[in-house]
Amino acid sequence: MTDVAEMSFEEAMKELEQVVGQLERGDVALEQSIALYERGAALKARCEAKLKEAEEKVAKITFSADGQPAGTAPLDG
Repeated sequence: MTDVAEMSFEEAMKELEQVVGQLERGDVALEQSIALYERGAALKARCEAKLKEAEEKVAKITFSADGQPAGTAPLDG
């Protein structure tokens, strides 16, 4: 099983969808359900962190007068 901290957004999202599907079907034992829920929570957190990183990168992009990307600016400035 891949470490959640090493997953890309796409990998984490795909596995999260599988986890949710298994939990929704309800055909897993209680102990497995708990483990799946914990894994799902970690995957959700990873997806949120990767989205935040992407948002911060986009927020830092600056544009030239003609509307073309001109580089990046400090996020707080």
